Amino acid sequence: MTPNQLMRRTAAAIAAAVAVVALAAPATATPDQWVLPAPTGPHPVGRTDLHLVDQDRTDPWVPTGPRELMVSLWYPAVADRGDRAPYATAEESRLLLELYGITTAPPDALAGVGTHSRTDAPPLPGRSPLVVLSPGLAFPRWTLTSLAEDLAGRGYVVAGVDHTYEGAAVTFPDGHVAPCVVCKGGTSGTAITASRVLDLSFVLDRLLADPRYGRLVDPDRIEVAGHSIGGSAAAAMMLVDPRVDAGINMDGSFQPAPPEDLARPFLMLGGENGAPGDRPDWDRTWAHLTGWRRWLQVPRATHTSFSDAAVLTEWLGLPPAALPGARVVEIDRAYVAAFTDLHLRHRPQPLLECPSPRFPEVHFVGPAQAPAS
Repeated sequence: MTPNQLMRRTAAAIAAAVAVVALAAPATATPDQWVLPAPTGPHPVGRTDLHLVDQDRTDPWVPTGPRELMVSLWYPAVADRGDRAPYATAEESRLLLELYGITTAPPDALAGVGTHSRTDAPPLPGRSPLVVLSPGLAFPRWTLTSLAEDLAGRGYVVAGVDHTYEGAAVTFPDGHVAPCVVCKGGTSGTAITASRVLDLSFVLDRLLADPRYGRLVDPDRIEVAGHSIGGSAAAAMMLVDPRVDAGINMDGSFQPAPPEDLARPFLMLGGENGAPGDRPDWDRTWAHLTGWRRWLQVPRATHTSFSDAAVLTEWLGLPPAALPGARVVEIDRAYVAAFTDLHLRHRPQPLLECPSPRFPEVHFVGPAQAPAS
């Protein structure tokens, strides 16, 4: 699926929902009551935002200067101390809702979403495994906050990367906001994936070398996970960056499917169109996964469900999906955490061995010759 097709598919689904809701009563909850699901781990969560500039690379989409990125770093904290970290700015909220034609809530509604992390809270001493998150096309990094906070509460450092001009809105410290340039079309998924690989490798370079944040990260335990085209980037990065130990694609088309074998652990987690035969690129990728691998499907989950959109769409007054948003978040967190605990901490995870009565919505799929764990 090309980026244009993905944007049209997502936008069409949201537009149809908006049309239905236009005649219905507004949602009973108000933005000041919207709070993301609480993290399930034992640690308080801190968050800080980083502005990174790659002086050696010209921005590929607006080539007037160096590539600049915004990164949110979530981490296990010593105490639940400090101001509550914001979710989105009013302008970021407006641009995202405008991009998808959502008029069922005030333009700044997402700015009121409550998080569970504290700005610049004191970090837990010692080094923790690192998970790097790449969001879907048009989705800013903050749309993966529920997953990031949960992993941080479980003891991981999590770096959420905004790929500038690929998200609806990216705000920089000087106040200027970069809109989504590639959302206008004309850019191939292969080109976006390749650019994201450079972004992610650069973020790793800077994090590991940073005197403050590098000491929080164990450089020998790194995972890259992504939603939609971010999942494509996770697989592509693993082929070129040996620092990455494991990867996850959450319902993203592989653009392109890996041209060679990938012998490190990889999880493919799909939604309603994530069964064998639904996406030829998934079938081709599966054949190239020669290390530990799992292919899981949640048939009642939509493409956007593997992000905060699982709950945001409900709050915005759009018709509910087949699975309640909170349940999809619970499923996503459980399987991502199990995979991450298994491969970055080497803790056995029965949840990944066979279908679980705790999560009957999750199907184990794929050819029977999958390598044994």
